[in-house]
This record gives sequence, structure tokens and C-alpha cells, in this order.
Amino acid sequence: MPKSEEPLPRQLKDWFDEKRYRQLADALVQITPRFQKQTFLELTLKGLESRSLMQRLHQCAVATDASLPGTYLQKLQVLQALAPQIDHSFVGIFLCDFVATYGQHDVNTSLEALRRFTRYGSAEFAVRPFIAADPVRTIKRLLTWTADPDEHVRRLASEGSRPRLPWGLKLKALVNDPTPCGPILEALKADPSLYVRRSVANHLNDITKDHPNWVLNQLEQWDLRQEPLRWIARHACRTLIKRGDPRALRLFGYGEQANLEAEFSIHPSRVMLGQPIQLEVQLTSTHQEAQPLVIDYVVHYVKTRGQTFAKVFKWTEVELPASATLTLSKKQTLRDFTTRKHHAGHHLVELQVNGVRVAQSSFALELDMKRQP
Repeated sequence: MPKSEEPLPRQLKDWFDEKRYRQLADALVQITPRFQKQTFLELTLKGLESRSLMQRLHQCAVATDASLPGTYLQKLQVLQALAPQIDHSFVGIFLCDFVATYGQHDVNTSLEALRRFTRYGSAEFAVRPFIAADPVRTIKRLLTWTADPDEHVRRLASEGSRPRLPWGLKLKALVNDPTPCGPILEALKADPSLYVRRSVANHLNDITKDHPNWVLNQLEQWDLRQEPLRWIARHACRTLIKRGDPRALRLFGYGEQANLEAEFSIHPSRVMLGQPIQLEVQLTSTHQEAQPLVIDYVVHYVKTRGQTFAKVFKWTEVELPASATLTLSKKQTLRDFTTRKHHAGHHLVELQVNGVRVAQSSFALELDMKRQP
């Protein structure tokens, strides 16, 4: 997801507010007097408050198409003139959405437009319908983008073809078989841009959710003594490491079960929603050599009907010296998110070291009066 150049508004959807639409309309009138400003404003402002962020973005593309006369190619020329005037990278995505919505009939022209537009607002969502419709031709084009001088274009080759891109169309064919994207990832693994390498890592992490051995087969051929490659590989395996996958743990030197004694406690033992808990750990080595440790903790959240689901949180990676004792402390505030609602009850928490659950503690969560049934 691209970063915005502006502070976050009260609601993200306000990146597309009345002021923004009027600014875009004024800019388009300056580019071509044939632009139908009133039509654009009617289509974007009517029903504005009820639209989500992505609906507002798409409506901007719809209104642009309705307000610009001419053919698809002529409209693209106007938008290419508009693009450098957009100083907000999320707002710029509407240019790419226009291409995805109205350019499916002209694949070559549309892919070139996405290559040009992605520096103003990432085309990672817009390129996906083209991949779904014609994976061979589109992925072949993406592979050429891995050599583009613009890091935004190179990143698009990886980010746009991620099988499970958040907020994006799931690419079912690539979920089933990631092989077509192998050359793209191989070409970008040593990219000079961290922006690009982070996308490669996230792409590989996507694949681990369906084909962990495919990813590990690739990574085991890399020279992980090179720090950029090791960083990608470590980030790509974050889900596998949290799961305690033995092969992923071995890849980074955490394959041996730790020889230690663990004390694990949580304070307070009873907490209200919105308050923090303190996790305290003491690890004492029972080994005569230093041990590399990857330490996580697993919270078993209570669900609506009393069942639980486990979520693994990364804690730290350390080396525990021979016969030494290590003390760790971590605070976590219990609050609701759009993706996770808390429920009252007894919550088990397990300490995980090198993929093995070695100790456990718990806390009781109470809700405030507003959340009480």
C-alpha cells in the first residue's frame, strides 16, 4: 500500500472529500476545456457520505470517464497530463482504477498506462484484473518491468502479482501455482531498493500460506550470508516461524529445541478492556553453549460463543549465553480493532521458544459496561 504525503484524516475515506474532488475538477478543466466539470461534481458529490474509501476512489474513475469526451486513448492522454499534479499517492490510485475499469479491451496500451501511472499512485490493485484475464501475457510484461529504472515500476512487478494482496483481487491461479512469478521474484531479490525488496518478502510470505515448501526450496538456494537476502528470507518466513515450522526455523539457526527453564507470568491477572497487561519472562539456560532463540507468545482469544482462537505475536530474537539467565518484559494493551473484537473470559497465553510452547500463563478479561451483554 502506498504511503500518503498528508497526515491521516479523521477517516481515511476523507482523502476523497469535496475539496479533493473540486481540486481534481479544476485541474482537469485547465488541461482540457471540454471536461464536463458539473457532471464530474454531480457524480462524485451526490451520495458522498455513504461511500467507503475504495468506493470513493472508484467513483472518481467513473466520474472521470463520464466527464471526459473522446475515446479511451484520448482520455488516457488527459489523465497522463493530470498525473504529475496529484500530490497524494493514494488519491493517484484512481488513475490506475480508471485503466482497470475501462481498459480491459486494450491490454498493451493499458499495461503501459499502468507502468506510467504507478509512480503517482500504485497500480498494484489495477494490474490484477489483467493478470486474472491473461496471466501469461501480463506476467511476461511484469517480468520486463523488473529491469525498469523506476523503483515504483519494479515494485509493481512483485506487488501487483502477489497472490493474496490485502484489499486486492485474489489471484486464484497464482494461489494454486506460484511458479509463474518465480522469475519476477528471482530478478528482484537483490534489488537496490528496500521498497522493492520488502515487496518481494511480502510476496513470498503470501506464498508460504499455501505452498511453504515451494518458498523454502527457493530460499535454501540463496546465500543468506548476504544481509539483504537474509532480511528478505527472514521477513518472508515470518508466518512460518510463528507457526513453528521446523524447516523455516532451521534455515535461520533456530532448529534446535532450546535447553532452558522458563518462568512466565502475566500481571494483573484480571484486566478491563482498554487496560494493559504486563508479560514477564525469565529464561535460564541449562546448556553449556550459547543458544540462538526466537521468542514469540500465543494469545488464545475468547470468541463470541466461548471458543478460542490463537494468535501468535512476535517478541524478540536473542542469543542466550551458556548457563545464563535472561529476563524479558513486554506490555500489551487490550483494545478492540476493526479486525478483532475482544470478549470477556479466561485467556490462555503461551510462551513459544524456537517453535515450541515452553510455558503458559493467563489473564481474565472483563468488558466495560458499554460492552456488557
